[in-house]
Amino acid sequence: MPTFMLDDINDERLAPYVSLTERQLRNKLEPAMGILIAESEKVIRVALSAGIEPHSLLMEEKWLGPMGDLVASLPDDVPVYVLPHDEIATLTGYNVTRGALCCMRRPRPRDLDEVLDGARRVAVIEDVVDTTNVGAIFRSAAALGVDAVLLSPRCADPLCRRSLRVSMGTVMLVPWTRIGPWPEGGLEKLRERGFTTLALALSDDSVPLGSPELAGLDRIAMVFGTEGDGLTSEAVSGCDLTVRIPMAHGVDSLNVAAASAVTFWELCRDQSC
Repeated sequence: MPTFMLDDINDERLAPYVSLTERQLRNKLEPAMGILIAESEKVIRVALSAGIEPHSLLMEEKWLGPMGDLVASLPDDVPVYVLPHDEIATLTGYNVTRGALCCMRRPRPRDLDEVLDGARRVAVIEDVVDTTNVGAIFRSAAALGVDAVLLSPRCADPLCRRSLRVSMGTVMLVPWTRIGPWPEGGLEKLRERGFTTLALALSDDSVPLGSPELAGLDRIAMVFGTEGDGLTSEAVSGCDLTVRIPMAHGVDSLNVAAASAVTFWELCRDQSC
């Protein structure tokens, strides 16, 4: 693969790496260009092993040695761009400390039937716009045996750089897609496919996680809402059951990423996770 020692951040070949911290810009730019940016050696390796096609690599010269096997594994036509550390920071808008950035082809969107084929434990995320939370949910889903993740139309992009990094690349490993119209249409699609829908929320008629009512359910869709407001009332009322995580010391709730991990552990154990 060709290696280019660059000194001009205005080089047009570096366009995919410009202003990586501008979330609104990147949310429009990356899907339109059909790309994603994988950050860190670990995430890049996971993406490559998942068959994601690389376009180019950007890194400091000092990483050429330690990451030599990764560089050597790239197809011969994938360029490696090398810039000084400070120039990379200026280009991307932040201090890149995790070795390398890789511009890759965004995988094709999957349809709902493909994602749910054979699935028994599904996570549904409603309107979670914090990319850190989205990435953390995917990491827990991969680790604890969730078969698929579904996102409402307003959820953050799981393939954005920060979500990919927080997930340690597991967004590439768990089947996912968006589901809508949400919530009525999405919940109905899940019921048509035999799922019992569980709203994780605080309400007077909720059952505690670990309740006998939840034992023996064949296909479960666990529905989580935003950290600030939780699930919308429409989503809660549209689900088959409302479930709460028992709390101590007067704590009323957990961060959505933590709540999802607890729920996955409890409800996916019968899957031999």
